[in-house]
Amino acid sequence: MSREIKESDWKLLRQLHSVALERFCRGVLLEVERITADTSKSFHERYVSIYKVIERRDKEMSQAFDDLRRSTAVSHLAAMKSHDLLTDEEFSRFSEETRRIVMIMRGKE
Repeated sequence: MSREIKESDWKLLRQLHSVALERFCRGVLLEVERITADTSKSFHERYVSIYKVIERRDKEMSQAFDDLRRSTAVSHLAAMKSHDLLTDEEFSRFSEETRRIVMIMRGKE
């Protein structure tokens, strides 16, 4: 869905973009750390698991963070929300209209 958002929501999203990206990367690194620490698996099994995680999470990162423009902002915001990268307080700062559209896109309304 390509839909431009209000200027105030666009400014807020640009502010929260780096915060959400840091949270996303932290989650990926924690996931990799858990896999690395699992000594019940061989080094090769752990390597393959890490590779799959990175491959999957790279696609998720792309959906949420790559090529951020006003025309793609709502879909990026929906992706961030679906990965729990924004707190309820942060999400509540967006306009009611934008929040409603994001929830519809996520199938929550």
